[in-house]
Amino acid sequence: MTALTLYHSPTSPYVRKVMIVLHETGQLGDVTLTHAQGTPLDASAMPLAQNPLGKVPTLARADGPALFDSRVICQYLDDRAKSGLYGSGPRRWEILSLEALGDGMLDAAVGMVYEARLRPEERRSPEIVEGLWAKVDRGLDMLETRWMGHLAGPLDAGQIAIGAALGYLDFRQAPREWRKTRPNLAQWFGTGFARRESFIATAPPAGA
Repeated sequence: MTALTLYHSPTSPYVRKVMIVLHETGQLGDVTLTHAQGTPLDASAMPLAQNPLGKVPTLARADGPALFDSRVICQYLDDRAKSGLYGSGPRRWEILSLEALGDGMLDAAVGMVYEARLRPEERRSPEIVEGLWAKVDRGLDMLETRWMGHLAGPLDAGQIAIGAALGYLDFRQAPREWRKTRPNLAQWFGTGFARRESFIATAPPAGA
């Protein structure tokens, strides 16, 4: 088997996507996990030789260049395991669009955290934070009104991305109470996806 090293941080929701795929496709034992953590202001502890963008997840391979970002890595692992998480035909485009929605919500939610943690208090912008949350809010509304039929189907990469995004909202943005006006999405997540062994096993450390 190909030697694989995953540079990861247990608090990264993008890493969590990859870890869920590894669990669901039975490939966890094929990967060496190497901790790497940083911020846009300090990437010195990140795998810069493998990924000049200084981000995790990054997947190093013995037989080719390192892979990044999470969407590329997830597709690679899906292809490697022939697990069908990205579907085929028209459904593939739905899955890819749903994955992009989940990742876009994550981009905004992570941006909110960076605004609060990386800027001095006097330079923080509540307007930027609320603008970022508006993206998440619209994404949640679209999931509730447009995507529930798809989410109720067999597990795929789109569902994994959405599950990781909702998990991150609970982890970093719990006071926003995203469930309040999305009962169907809340039910899908709480009684279904969040109970999967792969999701439970990849939870970020408490208090991190």
